[in-house]
Amino acid sequence: MTVLDAPADTAVPAVRGQRLVPVLVGLKLTLLRNGLRLSSGRRAAYVASLVVTLLLAAVQAIGLVALRGHPQAGTLVVLLTAVVAVGWAVMPLFFPSGDETLDPSRLVMLPLRPRPLIGALLAASLIGIGPLFTLTLALGSVIALAHGAAAVAFGVIAVPLTLLVCVALARSVATANIRLLTSRRGRDLAVLSGLVIAVGIQFVNFGVQRLGRAGGMSSLEPVADVVRWLPPASALGAVGSASEGSYGAALGQLLLSVLALGGLVWLWERSLVKLMTAPDGSTVAAAEPSAGRPGADRSGLFSLLPEGRTATVMQRSLRYVVRDPKTKAAWVTALAVGLIVPVLNAVQGSGSVYFACFAAGMLGMQMYNQFGQDTSAFWMVALSVSSTRDAYVELRARALALLLITLPYTVLVTVVTAALLGDWAALPGVMGLSFALLGAMLATGAVASALFPYSIPQDGAFKNVVPGQAGLAWISILGGMVAAAVLSGPVIGLAVWLHVADHQNLLWLLLPVGAVYGTFIGWLGVRLAAPRTADRLPEILAAVSKG
Repeated sequence: MTVLDAPADTAVPAVRGQRLVPVLVGLKLTLLRNGLRLSSGRRAAYVASLVVTLLLAAVQAIGLVALRGHPQAGTLVVLLTAVVAVGWAVMPLFFPSGDETLDPSRLVMLPLRPRPLIGALLAASLIGIGPLFTLTLALGSVIALAHGAAAVAFGVIAVPLTLLVCVALARSVATANIRLLTSRRGRDLAVLSGLVIAVGIQFVNFGVQRLGRAGGMSSLEPVADVVRWLPPASALGAVGSASEGSYGAALGQLLLSVLALGGLVWLWERSLVKLMTAPDGSTVAAAEPSAGRPGADRSGLFSLLPEGRTATVMQRSLRYVVRDPKTKAAWVTALAVGLIVPVLNAVQGSGSVYFACFAAGMLGMQMYNQFGQDTSAFWMVALSVSSTRDAYVELRARALALLLITLPYTVLVTVVTAALLGDWAALPGVMGLSFALLGAMLATGAVASALFPYSIPQDGAFKNVVPGQAGLAWISILGGMVAAAVLSGPVIGLAVWLHVADHQNLLWLLLPVGAVYGTFIGWLGVRLAAPRTADRLPEILAAVSKG
C-alpha cells in the first residue's frame, strides 16, 4: 500500500484536510525567510527584484488605466495576458531551483493525499513576486476594459481566475517535468535560460520595429481575436465582451478559463499521483547493465581523430561542449547570437554582409579562459605538462577543437547573410576578414588563458566568475578583444583600402590573405602562450580551483 492509498485516519492530524493549507503557506514563508538569511547578496538580489517588479507593476497598472476607453485596449490586454501566461508555463523549466516548493517529490514520504495537497500547494503558490505582478496586470486590465455593472461583475471573477490559471499552469508543468528539472539536463535548461532571454530580446526588438512599420496595434487585431478565446486571456476577454453587451460571448469566454483551470488541476493531480507512487525511472535505468547497449563501447565520431595527445585533448574539449552546462551555455549562446544579429539586420534591410564577422567574434571568445572550464580537475592537465612542447600541444589541440565548430559555422553565417542581402560580390572579402578575426582571437585567447585564468563557479546558473576574480575576467575578455582587433588591423586596413580605392573587383584577395594571416597569427599566439602556460601551472591551478 502506498501513502496515497492509506486510510484518511492514518494521516498526520496536523496536516489533514483544510489544515494542510496554513501548514504549506507557513512553510513557503519560512523557506523564503530562511533563504534570505543565507547571505546579504541573496537579500540584496531579492529586494532589488522586488523593487523592480513593484515599479514595473505600478507602471503597467498606470498604463492600463490610462488606456481606459481606447479602442485598442482590448487587443493589448489579451495579448499581454497571453505573454504572461506563456512566461508562467516556461519559467519552471528554466528556473527549477527558484522555488523549493515547486518540487513535490520532497513530500513523497509524507502521508498526504493528492487533492488536499494540490489545494494547499496552490494557496502557497499565490505568495511571491510573480503572483503579485500577475494580479496587478489582471486588475489593471479589468479597469481598462470594464464599462458597466455587468462588466465589473465579470471582472470580479476574471481577476482571481486569471491568476489561478497562471499558477496552476506553472505547477502542472513543473510537476509533470520534475524528474527532468532535478536532473543534469534540468540544470542545463537553467543555464540555457540566459540564451532564451538573449534571443528573445532580439526577436522582440525585431517585432517592435516591424510592428511600427505595419501600422501599430491595429495589425495585431486578427491575432487578438483568436487569443481572447484562449485561457487565461479569455477571462479578461470576457470583461471586454460584457462591456460591449455580448453577454453570451462573455459567459463562453469565462467558462473556457474555468474549464482550463479544472483541466490543469486534473493534469496536476495525475502527475502528482504518478510522481508519488511510481519508481524513479533514472534509478531503474542505472540498475540495468550497460553491457550490450548500443554505443557503450564505441566512441562514435571521436574515432576519426588521430591518435596521441592532440586527439585526447580535442575529445575532452568537445565533450565539455556537450556535457558541461556552463560550457554548453556559452557555446549555444555564441552560436545563436552570432547568427541572429547579422540575419535579423539583413532581414530588416538595414544590415551589411560585414555583420557576419560578428559570428567569428562571438565564437572566438570561447578560446578565452580555456583552463577555467577544467576547474579543480586542471591538476590532471598540469601533471601531464612537463615541457613547453606539452603545453603547446595542449593549447593547439584546444584551438583545433574550437576550429572544428567555428570554421564551418562562420562560413555558414557568411553565406546566409550574403544570400539574404544578395551581395555575393562581398562574400569572399567578408569570409577572409572573419578568418583573420578568428585567428586573432584564438591567439589572444591562448595568451589570456595563460596569463589571466579565473574560476567558473559550478553552483549557480548565472554566475560565471567567482567573487574576487571579476577583474581578471574583464582584463582577459576585454583586453583580448581589443588586442584581437589590433592584430586584425592589416587585413581590415586592406579591406578599407580596396573599398576606398574603388577596387571592389579585387575583394576576393581578402579570402586567401585573411585565411593565411589568421592561420599564422593563431599559430603565433599559441606558440607565445605555451612557455607561459608551462611556467605558470601552479598559479593557473590555484586560480581555476576557487569555484
